Amino acid sequence: MSRTPAQRTGDAAEERALKHLKRKGRHRCLVRNYRTRGGEVDLITLEGERLVFVEVRARSDTGYGRPEDTVDHRKRRRLAQAAEAFLTSHPEHGKRACRFDVVAMDGDGLRWIADAFRPFETGFWS
Repeated sequence: MSRTPAQRTGDAAEERALKHLKRKGRHRCLVRNYRTRGGEVDLITLEGERLVFVEVRARSDTGYGRPEDTVDHRKRRRLAQAAEAFLTSHPEHGKRACRFDVVAMDGDGLRWIADAFRPFETGFWS
């Protein structure tokens, strides 16, 4: 199946983000592009014993804002739903501490925002 130019750009951004996370932390990739009906997570990694759900956002131009600003309330909710589905279908990770990170890329470079939001504290998960 042929990938569209946008998909290839996204794939390259995810690969760059993963390389950065591995270089800066102790991240080991478990899953790329985990999809469920409720949402999608770009990368799911283990950083030591912590499970990290990573959203990768890339923009070539910041004229409409920074890429990390596009991870709004609705997107955070969908990420949390996908994370919940992952934890339900992978009970071996159910007791792990979890974190949600954002890796943003634009003309200014790459920014890794660890612990970008906390769905447990904002009522996404019951």
